[in-house]
Amino acid sequence: MSLPERMTAAVLYGREDVRIEQVAVPRAAPGEVVVCVDAALTCGTDRKVYRRGYHAKMIQPPALFGHEVAGTIVEMGAGVTGFAPGERVVALNSAPCGACFFCESEQENLCEDLLFNNGAYAEFMRIPARIVAKNMIRIPAGMMASHAAMTEPLACALHGWEDTGARAGETVAVIGAGPLGLMMMHLAALSECRLIAVVKHEEQARLARALGATDVVETSAEIDVVQAVRERTTDGRGVDVAIEAVALPETWEQAVAMTRNGGVVNFFGGPAAGTKVSLDTNRLHYGDMTLKATFHHTPEICRRAFDLLESGKFNANMLLTGRAALEDLPEVFRAWGAQRGEIKTLIVPGQAEDRIKA
Repeated sequence: MSLPERMTAAVLYGREDVRIEQVAVPRAAPGEVVVCVDAALTCGTDRKVYRRGYHAKMIQPPALFGHEVAGTIVEMGAGVTGFAPGERVVALNSAPCGACFFCESEQENLCEDLLFNNGAYAEFMRIPARIVAKNMIRIPAGMMASHAAMTEPLACALHGWEDTGARAGETVAVIGAGPLGLMMMHLAALSECRLIAVVKHEEQARLARALGATDVVETSAEIDVVQAVRERTTDGRGVDVAIEAVALPETWEQAVAMTRNGGVVNFFGGPAAGTKVSLDTNRLHYGDMTLKATFHHTPEICRRAFDLLESGKFNANMLLTGRAALEDLPEVFRAWGAQRGEIKTLIVPGQAEDRIKA
């Protein structure tokens, strides 16, 4: 297709300041591609960026906004191989350098030169050469663009889930029912674990049960959340694995307290810089406990997440709870939290709405 000169896009200017503007359509430099955005998804990280006005690693305003995306290649720069115009792709939000200490140590998520990309909330999006080469995946016919766009958050959740080493039959508690917490719950259920979901209210409880929770603890109805979880485990000894997906000091501490001796805790939620927690070191040592934290994803994990979505085993539709026009994105973020059942909103630019089924 012939690219226009201008497009509609969301631009982040600062704290709770996202504006829909007309900006120049990006063009593909050598090694790059430009995609026509078919589907972009809202996520907890974007909400955090919206509320704070920036992200130290990912985005500094003013900047194009959004990173969960699926689109169709409309322009290719010189030297791009393995893809063709007209193909649908998932372009992940980052790519490692492949040459630093962490990349050579097979910890690409900690790459010292991790390249991030934003701009999903727009009609067109430029994909940098490194992402094209290392972290862009072709979408097969028949797979919905909205499902494919879920690859990035699912890759983060899958990374965290695999880090726990949880086995079928073990009891797992997931604290938090945001998008990533719910993904963690579904992964636990798909792995045939007994899942205790720790949520705030009844609507989250309903979603948790639909995604496979065996038991649900609603924090609004419990005086002692830790005790409520332990009462649901054999002999009250605690869960085998606890996953914290809220990012608050009190929930980090609850995760440790509800886990049995010899168990595993994954501090998956990312608190603000400078946040401190208080943990009983005697309990940690004599309880032989394992504490982990998981950040981001790698190209390999992204492909496993994509394969899981393509297989249909992961219920992506359950997490897609809204749909909005690009022009309504600022209101979507302003209203987030007031609508208790909202998890992920599908943002489809007008040009894509007329052209594809997201």
